[in-house]
Amino acid sequence: LQGPRYISPAPNGGFVVSEECGDVKVFTSSRKLLCSLSSKYGHWFGNPAGVCVDWDGSVLVADEQRHTVHLFPEHGAPICLVSAGLRRPAGIACSSFGHLFVADAGENCVKVFK
Repeated sequence: LQGPRYISPAPNGGFVVSEECGDVKVFTSSRKLLCSLSSKYGHWFGNPAGVCVDWDGSVLVADEQRHTVHLFPEHGAPICLVSAGLRRPAGIACSSFGHLFVADAGENCVKVFK
């Protein structure tokens, strides 16, 4: 890993790790690299920060530099979930009720999206 920052467990027993100014890596339950999101999706990250995995196995990533949150489904193209209103998204979490929590370090608050 190149400057690991944030980590999140995945429902399948694996985990996801963001790397400072780089990439997001997905690992299996046996700690083997499954994929790099940049390589798999051809997506460029500015500065990936918080990561989480929803109940469907999709990976969500907060990008501090691009001020966005993207969803990376297991199959299909990435989806930008939040593209406005974030100054410096850092940590993120998904709830079982369909809410996305984003810690915005630029505004010293937590924002909730449905």
